[in-house]
Amino acid sequence: MSDSSGCKPCCSPSRGGSAQSPAEHPTAASPTVTSLEGMIRLEGGHFQMGSKGPEIWQADGEAPVRQVEVSPFAIDRTAVTNEQFAAFVDATGYKTESERFGWSFVFHLHMPKKRRERLRKERAVQDLEWWLAVPGAYWRKPEGDRSSVDERMNHPVVHVSWNDAQAYSQWTGKRLPTEAEWEFAARGGLEEQIYPWGNTFRPNGEWRANIFQGRFPENDTGADGFKGTAPADHYHPNAFGLYNCVGNVWEWCQDWFSPDHHVKHPEERTNPTGPKTGDRRMQKGGSFLCHDSYCNRYRIAARIGNTPDSATANLGFRCAAEL
Repeated sequence: MSDSSGCKPCCSPSRGGSAQSPAEHPTAASPTVTSLEGMIRLEGGHFQMGSKGPEIWQADGEAPVRQVEVSPFAIDRTAVTNEQFAAFVDATGYKTESERFGWSFVFHLHMPKKRRERLRKERAVQDLEWWLAVPGAYWRKPEGDRSSVDERMNHPVVHVSWNDAQAYSQWTGKRLPTEAEWEFAARGGLEEQIYPWGNTFRPNGEWRANIFQGRFPENDTGADGFKGTAPADHYHPNAFGLYNCVGNVWEWCQDWFSPDHHVKHPEERTNPTGPKTGDRRMQKGGSFLCHDSYCNRYRIAARIGNTPDSATANLGFRCAAEL
């Protein structure tokens, strides 16, 4: 297996936009949004988007800091959970791309040791053996055939591609947030801060996000309470009431990813939506695999892209809606 995502693949390895991607699967008719239950109404406005700090990844296009304006919108308090996604699947019969491909990417420490070693020989991401392409892994069975989400129904759904997230969003009558909307919401009204709560990662020694602790990628101590995903509403929400905007799972956004579109088009500062075409879609927020020694993308301004057919154990989404 190889990676073509353009970033260190601890973040999110890629299927590479395979020409063998399964055909689109029809879904049931989308319901009309009659309630914004579980969502936060935001009035929008101007904010400082991006980052200029020493911690940024220049190649990802986090800089420069620029003033952006977004219109009023609503956004989910949490990432979409297994329980919510199950309701969608039960109503529509939808099959995710991971199911139709027959495999998905799983972090090696989440597999039994004997199977891990066997999979490393044939189904590891090239030179990055902590990512395994596990047969049978999908949202209901996140570590393969013998696993289950029965005890994780309140955790974010994972192993969902951008195409899957788009299908769910359309079924609910909502949509995926733009990168600008996502970042506006994640900042919770704070200006040019690294995290949704400020610039100190652990204020008063308190864990505020789910990331990797220990020696990456061989030893995760779980010091923050989790060695995989955490419940979608764990830790403190930001000032707008959103949970887990950094860490836990990367979240798909609507935009095509580009490291420099916002630099080449400085006039696009009101409700920006990124380039019109591309080969990767935007992801924001970092995940439980982010670690200082390898990838410190558990920050509001952090951004990466991946092919729309890609799905991993640390990748989910939340929805937005018009007001």
